[in-house]
Amino acid sequence: MALQGNLLVGQSGGPTAVINASLAGVVEESKKHPEIAALYGAIHGVEGLLEEEMVDLRAEDDEAISLLSDTPSAALGSCRRKLTDADYERLLGILKAHTIRYFFYIGGNDSADTSHRIGRLADAAGWEMRVVSIPKTVDNDLAYTDHSPGYGSVARFNAMAARDAGLDTLALHNVDKVKILETMGRNTGWITAATALAREQPHDPPHLIYLPERPFDADRFLSAVDDRVAEGNGCVVAACEGLRDADGNVLASFKHTLGTDSFGHQQLGGVGDYLVNLIADRLGIKARFDKAGTIQRVFGLAQSGVDVAEAKMVGAAAVARACEGVTDKMVTLERVSRSPYRCETGLAPLENVANAERPVPDEFINENGDHVTPAFLDYARPLIGAPLPPYARLKMRRVAKLLSD
Repeated sequence: MALQGNLLVGQSGGPTAVINASLAGVVEESKKHPEIAALYGAIHGVEGLLEEEMVDLRAEDDEAISLLSDTPSAALGSCRRKLTDADYERLLGILKAHTIRYFFYIGGNDSADTSHRIGRLADAAGWEMRVVSIPKTVDNDLAYTDHSPGYGSVARFNAMAARDAGLDTLALHNVDKVKILETMGRNTGWITAATALAREQPHDPPHLIYLPERPFDADRFLSAVDDRVAEGNGCVVAACEGLRDADGNVLASFKHTLGTDSFGHQQLGGVGDYLVNLIADRLGIKARFDKAGTIQRVFGLAQSGVDVAEAKMVGAAAVARACEGVTDKMVTLERVSRSPYRCETGLAPLENVANAERPVPDEFINENGDHVTPAFLDYARPLIGAPLPPYARLKMRRVAKLLSD
């Protein structure tokens, strides 16, 4: 028997280039199910919901909903709010007052935990409500899914950034011999690893890639940089902001950190500056660093077409499965074909998702711990969509010198 009632959807955590595509999937699929009456959006996720701040998504015209898929960041507004017991009780009262029978939260691990707790509270109170989490994170660290919507686009951005920063560095290799690219990633190096997708030929940048899944060894790092610079064409290094030494200390903490969010997650920054100073102090080589910051996760021009389509697909699947009776689950992506690439949706228990984090696996990191393997490239390349735009490669055929030195 169909569950009659209203639907509420919210967005949580760091915005991405495709989180709004998932919202579009929810809205469009909801309109196919007559058991869903009103269709609401929570302003700034559970933070706004606590103030009963909601909007009527059925009042939006079709063109606006369609454009959501091409619009980065979080159209409804997002939040990072760790709920208290009192908060959960108030939320349940609001959900019941508005006859919410379908609750969807687009986010990562913490959002899955919030969704699970809301569903469990509703069940204990005898309020029938189907709760489904829709995956989203540029970090790509959600377990039980092949990858997370949002990752393909940030991977595309960083591949393009690495390629262009590499060209800039190689053009002036006698001036700026080393370039450090600092990328996002608290505990996992998925985003940093994606810079390898910039390489078309073996000597293309980035030449070295360092992920937090391997302890950072300063001596080995400096030796690798020195060797690369000695070859005469400069060195481009991709480094994750979450790099740690052998004792588990975050490298950036030697300089500074930026506090923690409401979930206790450390806000990192400074690894690029740290490595530049390390190179200057120990090798006497001039180095610079680039840090894109949060723009990398929402850069619209770097949207991956595959990422957009899959983000919309998981949003639609969440509604379809909930209408079939599914609850307390997160929609997953399952790779069913590698050539040609194709994913389908699946489901994972919210409780499991909330308490798991997926690092870059060993088979994706090379033996030296300073680059990725072909297996990673095979995994990640389909996710960034169309190939990167082609660039010219001049033959650089030298003209014979006519004057003696």
